[in-house]
Amino acid sequence: MTDLRDRVALVAGATRGAGRGIAVELGAAGAVVYCTGRSTRAARSEYDRPETIEDTADLVTAAGGTGIAVPTDHLDPGAVGALVTRVERDHGRLDVLVNDIWGGEMMVEWDVPVWEHDLDNGLRTLRLAVETHLVTAHHALGLLSRTPGGLVVEVTDGTEAYNAEHYRLNVFYDLAKIAPIRLARSWAHELRGHGGTAVAVTPGWLRSEIMLEQFGVTADTWRDACVAEPHFAISESPRFVGRGIAALAADPDRHRWNGRSTSSGELGRVYGVDDVDGSRPDAWRYVTEVQDAGLPADTTGYR
Repeated sequence: MTDLRDRVALVAGATRGAGRGIAVELGAAGAVVYCTGRSTRAARSEYDRPETIEDTADLVTAAGGTGIAVPTDHLDPGAVGALVTRVERDHGRLDVLVNDIWGGEMMVEWDVPVWEHDLDNGLRTLRLAVETHLVTAHHALGLLSRTPGGLVVEVTDGTEAYNAEHYRLNVFYDLAKIAPIRLARSWAHELRGHGGTAVAVTPGWLRSEIMLEQFGVTADTWRDACVAEPHFAISESPRFVGRGIAALAADPDRHRWNGRSTSSGELGRVYGVDDVDGSRPDAWRYVTEVQDAGLPADTTGYR
């Protein structure tokens, strides 16, 4: 069983989606989890959605960990510095940093050339998806590096191999999703002398709150969406990538992953963890071999 009862984690961007799933599964393994983001019960971010970091923290605690919600704009270096100072004051250590900040869903225009894409929205997307990760790493990695064995996870969309071969939607999204993979390699280099490990991790086709809403389904009725989009059959809950990352954090030999890009499917296979429905989806292999190949939807052998 995954045991993180002595670990302190910071999930930056824990409000919803993969960030929430990761935070909850770290909590289920017993970790103290700081859950950060801009959407709180008192005020919403530009997403204007109902999910909050307080809700995530409550889910972490209910799962068996200790969830701590800290409202944080990760574009504000002062706020991030204060967050890390609080973690240091309260615990004196940071064992796991998950950089999951994104924030671009409402601004990305699909398959639009750069000269037609709204420039302000594109540059804002890059600030939210890349600059936030740099600001967070600047303030948090000093504390994490003090304890040998620290883990940094850069969450993205797509493996290194897939993103190297495919143009992802538009130039702003493409840059936003390749950048965390390069950042993980940078952190791997910088933490090597401190016993730290950095990995880029991508979930598969994620059944996030926003995705379920777009299909008009719920977490329980998600299979109904396969009528409109048959390949949605390979999708996964946010808890699946969380379980893989929790297992990675508990692995005493996790340094073998240093600098690598991996997926929820690969982590599930290596660590023997399943999604909440008992399946083990391997979405990126499916996307490459079935969906992109133009074959009919069939998840046999992929979950």
